[in-house]
Amino acid sequence: MRGLRLLRASAALLGCLGVLLVFGGTPAYAHTALKDATPAPGSTVGTGTSVIELTFAQLKPGTTPKVGMVGPDGTKVPVGQPVVADGAVTCATVEPLHAGVTTLTYTVTAADGDTQTNAFQFQVADGAQAATAPAACKGLTLSAPAAAPGAETEADDTIMGLDRTTALLALTAVAVVVVGGVLVAVRAKRGVRPTGRRRAV
Repeated sequence: MRGLRLLRASAALLGCLGVLLVFGGTPAYAHTALKDATPAPGSTVGTGTSVIELTFAQLKPGTTPKVGMVGPDGTKVPVGQPVVADGAVTCATVEPLHAGVTTLTYTVTAADGDTQTNAFQFQVADGAQAATAPAACKGLTLSAPAAAPGAETEADDTIMGLDRTTALLALTAVAVVVVGGVLVAVRAKRGVRPTGRRRAV
């Protein structure tokens, strides 16, 4: 009887393991797995690479993966607005890359609505051949990469299209003219004397 109970317990354990293998053996992120990429993870490309491509499985219709890149010096690499082709291929333009290890991060939404973020790295080398834009990306209209981080700072240093120093001097001159005009008007008004005489009561 004890041997029979042990056999029954072993059978139950094997059954549970079978269920786990069937239903839980596949990782949760498999339905959003990266199937192909240009540049590919671990590959080496030239600094002239200007278009990246990511191919996923079962993306949720109407969603666009978010793509970000960080260069070897830790600064963000400008990436254009991604465009999805055929419901699975994501294409985007990038700024000219610098030699070194570059990290690409992407966030995707699977068909079931699950959103996940993953990343991979590739090598950029001077003199290496630039990655060729995939055929799926060639027929798309891709926007230029966003402005480099330094461009925003430069834009903030301008006022009305002029550099900050020139603009402030111009505004100061206008203020002096306006204030001077007001003072002249006040003095002129005070200099006017009434010509009429009051009647005695």
